[in-house]
This record gives sequence, C-alpha cells and structure tokens, in this order.
Amino acid sequence: MAVTGHAACSAFRVVAGARSHEELVVWQLAQELKLEVYKLLNAGPIARDFDLRDQLRRSGSSAPRNIAEGFGRFLPGQFIHYLRIANGELKETYDALGDGCDRGYLTREQVLPLQRLAKRASKAIGNFISYLQHAKPPDNPPPDDRTKPRHGRRPREQSSEPEP
Repeated sequence: MAVTGHAACSAFRVVAGARSHEELVVWQLAQELKLEVYKLLNAGPIARDFDLRDQLRRSGSSAPRNIAEGFGRFLPGQFIHYLRIANGELKETYDALGDGCDRGYLTREQVLPLQRLAKRASKAIGNFISYLQHAKPPDNPPPDDRTKPRHGRRPREQSSEPEP
C-alpha cells in the first residue's frame, strides 16, 4: 500500500532523514558517475565523436538532475517517477560507455569502473524506490499548518457544540 499526501511527504523526509537531495546516496552515486564521465570525455578520440560525446554527457548529467527534481516534488509518488527516469539515464550511460569501447575510443579498463558505478547507482535507485513505496507515515506527523496562527491571528477555536 503506497503512502500518499502530506503524511507521505513527512514520512519519507523524516524516515529518510534527508533535507536535501545532495544527502541521498542515490544522488551521490549518480553525481560521482557524472563527474567521472566528464573526465573521460575531455581527452582522446571520443572527444572528436561529437554525437557519442554529447550523448554520454547528456545521459550522465541527467541522472543526478532527475533525482534532484524528483526530490523537489515532495511527494513519494512523484519522486518515484523521477527516480525511474534517472534509472533509465544510468542504463543509457552504461550502454553508451560500452559503445565507446566498441568504437575503439575507450578501453575496457577505462569503462568498467564507470559501468560498475552505473550499476551500483541503478541498484540503489531500485532499493530506494522500494523503500518509498512501502514507507509508513511517522507516529507523530507534523501539525497541520491551518492550526498555526498567521500574521498575529489566533487560530479558530474548535467548539464541541454542533453547528446550527
């Protein structure tokens, strides 16, 4: 059973303990892969294959961006959607790295560590999606904002008498 709404948002923020997407292991792994891909693309024959270079640059940078965007959506269901997109980008990066080897631009020694990192990030995303799908709201959810005073006003008092 998926958790939805305000309680779901609170549940995943409180239990996951992350206040920023940068604190998430899934984002950290995707970010590390992105930076390693950038290093790889700066030199050698792959730098002259504009299509492959640009494809790797786009897919490598897209995964951490999608994780960040999903985190900013606040609701687990929307976050899961962006995590799935990020996972697809990781798989695309993995495949494009293999293509670089097939074309003779990169060596297996250059590519294997990055492909392992892409697999690790992908597995972490899968585990995180599973966690979000099964997260339960906390026992003490944050108070409803409507009961807080606004601009010096006092909250409405609840009457135990029935309304006319």
